[in-house]
Amino acid sequence: MTKGKDLPSYIHRRKRDGVLLFRKRYAGKIVEIRLETQFSEDEPVPFALHQERERLLNAPAPVRGGQDVAAAIRAYRAAPKYQDLKRRTRDDYEKHLPYFEEKLGHLSPRQIERHHVIAWRDAWAKKKSPHFSNYRLRVLSIVMEHAKDIGLLTKAEENPAKGIKALKYEKQDREPWPDTKVAAFRKTYAYGTRERTLFELCLGTGQRIGDVLRMQWGHIVDDTILVRQGKTGTRLEIPITPNLAAALASTERTSLFILTKDMSKTKRPGQWEYRGASDAMRAAREAVGAEAYDLHALRYTAAVELLLAGCSDDLIAAVTGQSAAMVRHYTRHVRQRVRAREAQDRRDRF
Repeated sequence: MTKGKDLPSYIHRRKRDGVLLFRKRYAGKIVEIRLETQFSEDEPVPFALHQERERLLNAPAPVRGGQDVAAAIRAYRAAPKYQDLKRRTRDDYEKHLPYFEEKLGHLSPRQIERHHVIAWRDAWAKKKSPHFSNYRLRVLSIVMEHAKDIGLLTKAEENPAKGIKALKYEKQDREPWPDTKVAAFRKTYAYGTRERTLFELCLGTGQRIGDVLRMQWGHIVDDTILVRQGKTGTRLEIPITPNLAAALASTERTSLFILTKDMSKTKRPGQWEYRGASDAMRAAREAVGAEAYDLHALRYTAAVELLLAGCSDDLIAAVTGQSAAMVRHYTRHVRQRVRAREAQDRRDRF
C-alpha cells in the first residue's frame, strides 16, 4: 500500500477522492496541479509519476489567467486591428494562431526570450520551409506586439520576435500556365464542373482566387462581370471571354455565388471556401501534370495572354486591376523572351 509518506516530494494524494496532485510554492503561493499519472494506494509508484514530477519541477511557473500568451491572442482577435483585416489575411493568420495557443498559450509573454524565438524559427523552417517559418515568425511578432499594447510586456521589455531576420532562401518565380497545360485542363475538365468554372473565372478575369470565389450571379450585367477587389478595393468592369461565357452557361445556379459548396456534402448552399477550392484544384493540376502551376499563376497567364495579343500595359491593367509596375512584373519573363526573339530576328535580317 502506498502511503502519503511513500510518495515523492511535491506529490500529494487528496483525502476526499484519492486524486494525486503536484504541489509547489510559486512566488509565495501554493499551486496545485492535477497529475496525469493517477494510481490507487494499493499500487506501487509507477516510473511515469517520477517522469511527470521532474517535468513539472523544471517547467516555468504557472501564469495567472489573463496574463499569458493565450490571453494576448484572445485580446488580439477581439481588437479592431484584427477585425479590420481582409478575410484572406485573417485566414492566413489563423493557420498559425491556434498553434501558438497550444504550444505557447500557457506562458507569460515575459518568459519568451529572443533566443527562444530564433530557435523556433529555425525548427519551423526545418520541419516545413523557410517561407512558412518566416510567415509564422511574422504572426508571432504581431501577437507579441499586441501583448505589449495591452500591458503584458512593459515599455522597457522588448517584443522578443521583433527585429529577428527572416530566413533567406531562393524564391521560385511563378510562371504562367503553358498553352499545352491550359489545353490539357480544358480537355480533362468539361464545362459544368466546378473545376472548369473556377479555371475559366480565374483565367478569363485575371483576378485573385479570393475575389473569384466571392463572385455572384448578380455581379454579371449583360456581357460584363463587376468586380471589387478585396485587397485594393479597386472596382472593375470586365467583359466576359467566350470560354468564360460557355463555363457560366453550363454552371447550375444553386446559390447567390457562382462557385458553391459541394451539395453532396452539405444541405446548406453557400460560397465555395478557399481551402476546398485549393484542394480540388491541386488534385486537378496533378491530373493534368500541371503541379508546377498554381491558381495564382492563372492571373499571370491572363496578363501574358493580353500581352501576346498586343495589349499595352494600360490595357492589361484595365482587366487585371494591377499597377503598371505589377503588370511588368507578371509579364517580365515572357516580355524578355519576345523582345529577345525580335532582337535576334533583326540581327539576322541585318
